[in-house]
Amino acid sequence: MDVFSALQTAVSGLKAQSFSLSNISGNIANSQTTGYKRIDTSFVDMLVDGDAKSQTAGSVGAFSELTNSIQGNKVSTGVSTNMAIDGQGFFAVRKKTTDAGGGEGFTAGNLYTRRGDFAPDKDGYLVNTAGAYLVGASLDPVTGQTNGTGPIKISNAVIPAKPTTTITYSANLPKSPATTNAASTQGLLSAFSDGTDARVTPANGATTGSVSQTNAQSFIDNSIAGPALTVYTASGAPVSVQSRWAKVAAADTATGTSDTWNLFTADKTSVNGNQASWTNIGQAFTFSPSGQMTAPTGKTVPISNLTVDGVNVGEVTLDLSGGLTQYAAASGTVTTNDLKQNGYASGTLNSVEVGENGIISGKYSNGSVIGLARVEVAQFVNPDGLKPDSLGNYQQTVASGEPIVGLKDSTVVGANVEQSNTDIAAEFSKMIVTQQAYSANTRVMSTAQTMISDLLNVIR
Repeated sequence: MDVFSALQTAVSGLKAQSFSLSNISGNIANSQTTGYKRIDTSFVDMLVDGDAKSQTAGSVGAFSELTNSIQGNKVSTGVSTNMAIDGQGFFAVRKKTTDAGGGEGFTAGNLYTRRGDFAPDKDGYLVNTAGAYLVGASLDPVTGQTNGTGPIKISNAVIPAKPTTTITYSANLPKSPATTNAASTQGLLSAFSDGTDARVTPANGATTGSVSQTNAQSFIDNSIAGPALTVYTASGAPVSVQSRWAKVAAADTATGTSDTWNLFTADKTSVNGNQASWTNIGQAFTFSPSGQMTAPTGKTVPISNLTVDGVNVGEVTLDLSGGLTQYAAASGTVTTNDLKQNGYASGTLNSVEVGENGIISGKYSNGSVIGLARVEVAQFVNPDGLKPDSLGNYQQTVASGEPIVGLKDSTVVGANVEQSNTDIAAEFSKMIVTQQAYSANTRVMSTAQTMISDLLNVIR
């Protein structure tokens, strides 16, 4: 390499170090920018083409090196709609557009960002402070099924009431129920003194049974309290349902009889004494000697025409998939393991929260927590191949590959945002090294200039 080539190499070094300083200054400037990914600098030597044994130095090139796969720290904000991704992936976002007539819409294609400081705008759409609108799937508040995709909108509309259609119940019935008359009846319910019989057993073949108000006290004295909960009508009216369990047959190996129970519901909220009548739901629940339910064989039992205080709830399904057993219990009472129903009254939105699975749920005034939307998170095989766009957004490229929708091993953290992954101390260190390298390149130029001057003096 001659002196003039050394000058050219030094100039390329100055350019490369200037490029590096530009990236460093950008990183420092964005050290507090939400979701910002620092840009490192990669240096590559440019060799002069020649024989390997006489290879001479050429120049240097500087290229940006993205750090999209390196996560910044998460910080709590207290804003429920803010969110950060813990792991790999990007939020899918779109920009708002305005047509010639002044109508507003959204761009068709998605951009991608880690900037998760989303909050509702005046129309309820979730938008971050850089103006990017969060994309996802809207969920039907009643069915939970997806009913559309696009920018997520949190509606403040009143959710309609949902009637109770299923009661989920699991419990253990005592082998020996502690009824009021247990000492004389061994805890069993028999036919009443007026000749009526409310029991449904495999032996008597009955499919229905009821207890009149006249026999209500006798029934209560020979049964134990069952599940009690509030269910809802189609209009959202709450109805308090009271029930009792009665053991109607004891196991007898001689006759082949199994332990058998019946479930009764009251027609009134107040069930003291003879104030209410009781209806058998029409199912004989039988149990093996080991306490396992042998009938019904299915996991659901219908409760037809459920009516309380003159309010008709309709047909409700009793879901026993959680298990109904008969084990010995010292208390002689029912042990309830699970009891819930799927209805609710109408309600207004009080607040929202973001789950780890990306589901945005609304908390309503009626106590319901309902999924409203699912955030779309996309991952890329080569996230550093994305093309940076303005305002913290990235565009898909051939180098990045196609977006893979889904969280995989990542989670969404609500009420948090991701900070810049810039380390100020590291950037200052790089800046010192860059400044020294820049100064060294200027020294090469001054030395080459001196050598050229010396050569000219020789000629003189």
